[in-house]
Amino acid sequence: MTSGYALTVRFTTRDADAAQRFDALVARTLEGIRNEPGTLVYVVHVPENEPLVRVFYELYADYDAFQTHEAQDHTKRMLRERDQYLTSTEVEFLNEITGKRPATEGT
Repeated sequence: MTSGYALTVRFTTRDADAAQRFDALVARTLEGIRNEPGTLVYVVHVPENEPLVRVFYELYADYDAFQTHEAQDHTKRMLRERDQYLTSTEVEFLNEITGKRPATEGT
């Protein structure tokens, strides 16, 4: 089993209006992400009691799949437009040790 390539990203939005607009940007971006075969998991969370924060968990088949995701027009558009809604962005890359993950084709 390959270990994949994973990261979390914590975004803090400027205010409630910015959070709503950021969520709309993410929803538009997800339309394209759903068609990326190497993107195994791309989930957005709102932490309890932090309504202006969004935490993304992303799992890719491998580093190449992550690079393919980053090169897509829908991803580039999100990267260009997101900062107007945010006060901070924190990225954490993860090394997989063990766990349960979605099955990939051929496994």
